[in-house]
Amino acid sequence: MTRGEGGMREDGQGKRGEFRFKRFSVLNEKSAMKVNTDGVILGAAMTLSGNERRLLDIGTGTGTVALMAAQRLSDKGSAFRITGIDIDEASAEEAEANFSRSPWAAELEAEKASLEDYAASLREGDSFDMIFSNPPYYGGELKAPDPRRCRARHSGSLSWMDIAEFAAGRLTQEGRLAMILPSDQTLHTVRFAAACGLYLCRELQIRTVRSKEPKRTVLEMTGRRQEEVRKETLVMTEGGTYTPGYRSLLADFLLIF
Repeated sequence: MTRGEGGMREDGQGKRGEFRFKRFSVLNEKSAMKVNTDGVILGAAMTLSGNERRLLDIGTGTGTVALMAAQRLSDKGSAFRITGIDIDEASAEEAEANFSRSPWAAELEAEKASLEDYAASLREGDSFDMIFSNPPYYGGELKAPDPRRCRARHSGSLSWMDIAEFAAGRLTQEGRLAMILPSDQTLHTVRFAAACGLYLCRELQIRTVRSKEPKRTVLEMTGRRQEEVRKETLVMTEGGTYTPGYRSLLADFLLIF
């Protein structure tokens, strides 16, 4: 499971350069990072109550997570607006194309911008009910040779720390930040976020099989201290097949379920 090589099944492949979901499809050719397991899990698993009105997807890539959020919110009858930003121009263009050809074109927009530049463009008092991201995380490893892929995968240009600091100042009173990260970064992330004024409210550990340690964790944080943190585990496969829990999570999205 990696941000860009997340084991998505071939069943979702339509025509060349396209990945098909049950209710939308995404062009999956120009973006620096392709459709991947981490993003799909985040899109399906992050908490959406239906009360979210303004949402921000940081590092949107193909726009897949934003589209999944749009599908879920539309099913709840919500009125919402989702903005996806990406520092890579080709990724932002592809996300915009995917948004415009989806059933929720009027509720989605993509913008080519770094988080720093986007933050500078906001007005005082602008806030979000939900901020979500499948952020780069290979801060200390050898970098990929493709500069665009490198920038998308590595935390040199954007880190979860940048995202936490931004979210702390831009979430509404009941707003949430949701990210999917390598599990070994959980403790550091939670401590740093708390120093910024964001507190863990939900932790979903993702295990490829039950016997192995979790590889990824979905973290959700809010500006209010929590008396009790909701802690869950999702096991992806068991006995060589997908678990009922994993199938249930993605049943509304992937053609294979």
